[in-house]
Amino acid sequence: MNFIVKNSKWVMLVSGVLTATMFYGLFAPQEALESMFGLSLEGDLASIVVRSWSALIGLIGIILIYDSFNEAVRRYSFAIAAFSKLIFVTLVLIYGQQFLEKGLPAITMDIAVIIVAAVYIFGPQDVSNNT
Repeated sequence: MNFIVKNSKWVMLVSGVLTATMFYGLFAPQEALESMFGLSLEGDLASIVVRSWSALIGLIGIILIYDSFNEAVRRYSFAIAAFSKLIFVTLVLIYGQQFLEKGLPAITMDIAVIIVAAVYIFGPQDVSNNT
């Protein structure tokens, strides 16, 4: 557990960079959906929702990147990102099992981030070990 706490900065940084790649969907919503789920949605509403979803996920990535270097708010931002990822994973498991195979890399990464974040947030509070 101490190893995870000591290396949380790097987990946040790497997962932040990977999460920020979802900004791609802001500019290419159909391609992002097809790469993530193997399907696309049509119409103006779909374009708005997918672009907004991509922007929000990308912003979570930026927050993870920034706060990997900002220890003062690391727990808070890690909690927000992990909760966001938990919602996504839960929704896929409940409603989107047909997308598990295509989305397995993203889902696996999200589960790993959720676990590391939980250990970091609920683990030892010794600040000297968190850098």
